[in-house]
Amino acid sequence: MLSKLHCISQGKTPQDHLRNIQKACGHGAELVQLRLKEMTTETILETAKKARGITAQFNVKLIINDHYEIAKAVKADGVHLGKTDACPLVVRDYLGEQFIIGGTANTLEDCKVLIKKEVDYIGLGPFRFTETKKNLSPVLGLEGYKQLIDKLEKDTPIIAIGGIGMGDVTSIMKTGVYGIAVSGAITKDFTSISKFHEILSSSKVKA
Repeated sequence: MLSKLHCISQGKTPQDHLRNIQKACGHGAELVQLRLKEMTTETILETAKKARGITAQFNVKLIINDHYEIAKAVKADGVHLGKTDACPLVVRDYLGEQFIIGGTANTLEDCKVLIKKEVDYIGLGPFRFTETKKNLSPVLGLEGYKQLIDKLEKDTPIIAIGGIGMGDVTSIMKTGVYGIAVSGAITKDFTSISKFHEILSSSKVKA
């Protein structure tokens, strides 16, 4: 079953990312995404190998951002594809059915395309402005999530992302999303992971 909380790695260096993944796992993360940008493929591969080693120790699922070949090479649990990355159908053919494949969406049309391509979940955002991501798409807010989810015909899990803090979770979950992805708030306080889990487990998810 897909975790309702996706912990997205942060850091200025690969070592920072690995330290933060270690802390996230130690504080109860169930799924972490290694998100390295503007680094060489070799660096990402080596970091992914180490991240797989950490997550395996804690029995935590590891998702690799963008690089599906690396996800397969390090035996990660899945990959998250950006809007300009490879087609999910091509990636599924390469990885096989056992891998989790997620995709980024900002609009209703994005979601429909990803659903047709049979992704396992959709990372939909941004919820609000965030400095984590460059070239940010228009902010959705609570109403944006509600309107999009009401118009979707299939129950592909929607993961809200973008500047989400502890105080936002209950309201976001009421829109019908499946779960949330968090980066900054967790990196600032890894002990918050247990509280995020607690709120998410008590929130009603749209059937």
